[in-house]
Amino acid sequence: MKFTSDTFAATLDEAPTPISTYRLVQGLMGFPAHTTFELLEDPDQFPFRWLLLHGPETIQFVVIEPGGVIPDYELELFDEDAASLGITGSEDALILNIVTVSRTLPVTATVNLVSPVVVHRRTGLAKQVVLANHARYNVRHPLVTTR
Repeated sequence: MKFTSDTFAATLDEAPTPISTYRLVQGLMGFPAHTTFELLEDPDQFPFRWLLLHGPETIQFVVIEPGGVIPDYELELFDEDAASLGITGSEDALILNIVTVSRTLPVTATVNLVSPVVVHRRTGLAKQVVLANHARYNVRHPLVTTR
């Protein structure tokens, strides 16, 4: 299943607005015991959101939806991954890419384009996947390009 960017619509000082709680088919890579997460947003931090991963402890990740941020990002899911989430079309999927931000040099922030978290918008079922077309992308894609 293919998606294009056209189909996608630090620490927490104040509590952002919870968007929803999601259930992971399996934990995120490296965090198998963490099976649920909340997606939080603060309009002042757009397009960045917070993914609060729940398990034995709570872990925070900065995430973005790639549409409008990453030009020409076209991801392709393996059929098995789409089927395990019940995704039948791009309108079913919310795509979240994990961002790595340096506390000392935020301009060097990178985004993982190889293994996004894919969420079924209606069921809330989610899974971190490795894209079928992963060779086109980098796990440390720069968010800001310097000239």
